[in-house]
Amino acid sequence: MKPKLVISTGAGISAESGVSTFRDAGGLWENYPVMEVCSAEGFARNPALVHQFYNERRKGLIKCQPNAAHKGLVELEKWYDVYVITQNVDDLHERAGSKNLLHLHGELMKVRSMADDTRVYTLDEEHLETSPETRDKYGDPVRPHIVFFQEAVPNIERAIEWAHEADIFVVIGTSLAVYPAASLLHYVRKGVPIYYIDPKPAAVPSNVIVIPKPATEGVAELIRQLKIDNFPNS
Repeated sequence: MKPKLVISTGAGISAESGVSTFRDAGGLWENYPVMEVCSAEGFARNPALVHQFYNERRKGLIKCQPNAAHKGLVELEKWYDVYVITQNVDDLHERAGSKNLLHLHGELMKVRSMADDTRVYTLDEEHLETSPETRDKYGDPVRPHIVFFQEAVPNIERAIEWAHEADIFVVIGTSLAVYPAASLLHYVRKGVPIYYIDPKPAAVPSNVIVIPKPATEGVAELIRQLKIDNFPNS
């Protein structure tokens, strides 16, 4: 039975693919009032603006490709039972081939019915744009399949379970400032190895192994360390 490797990823793993981040200089939030395009109240007040915002993000995303960090996590599946918890709404983990994946903040390439939130639809390159007039096959309006500010994070309980079950836990490309995702570290069992990959790592407990590198370099280093530590003959 393979050890369970649970990986929590943030914007830093997709930055090297050219995916714009919200918080970095030049990020998307500089061009839009945050609460107007990323909150439940903003969507209720001006759904057209919110649809426009996510339409633009989708057009940018389809031009991006998974990078070596995304692919490296798939490579680790050779030796580990890998589970990825991501704060990102892009689909680069899926395109890289990750099998066990949990999106905490929703998925950019999906919309869902406003009448029934179990009706979720995946968009393709020919159908990237939605508006308040967009209807699903039942005639109901749709909204971005995104967890807005002021909304609960529906997958957090499952993410906590994964973190608690981890034999190794890894954090990649996050400031550890976004909650509830940042709280996952607190659910890792005592004695379980924890790795943290980020070029500008936040302060972490002394038991965390810090790899202060960008995601692509850091994942390559992680693979070397995990192979050496657990599979010396590989």
